[in-house]
Amino acid sequence: MIMFCILAVVILGSAVMCVTTTRIMRAATFMLFVLFGVAGLYFLLDYTYLGAAQISVYAGGVTMIYVFAIQLVSKRTLQGLTERIKCSRAIWGGLLAVIGCATVVLVLLKNQFLFVGNAVPDAELPMKTIGKALVGSGRYEYVLAFEFISLFLLACIIGGLVVSRKEEEK
Repeated sequence: MIMFCILAVVILGSAVMCVTTTRIMRAATFMLFVLFGVAGLYFLLDYTYLGAAQISVYAGGVTMIYVFAIQLVSKRTLQGLTERIKCSRAIWGGLLAVIGCATVVLVLLKNQFLFVGNAVPDAELPMKTIGKALVGSGRYEYVLAFEFISLFLLACIIGGLVVSRKEEEK
């Protein structure tokens, strides 16, 4: 429980700092801390495969692509790049956040997730069943999620290449 609380504080603190900082490299660094914290939660739950995937795919791959793209952008482009928060945008953002939280609470109440408690399964699942669920294509299997992750990484790579291209001078 103590380790969970430490990881939760690190994740929440880094997420808030990632969103509120004005420096783009600091935001990428704080995002890296958030992703490592989530991997720590996976390891805490003894989901070593998901923890390793979190570190290799997200913390390693996506964050490095972001940092690579940031480094390729010229310093002139990044200098003075601060965005002023308009009151109307803050109100709309707050309204959307409240609507999102209300939706999550309604789904949890409808499906009675809040009242389950600490239900422990009767028997431990064998690793073969978990592996089949991760890469299977049937109902309640997750190969589609892995395909979306690969498309996401491909989009990040293409975005990095587009950013790295120099504009032709006319």
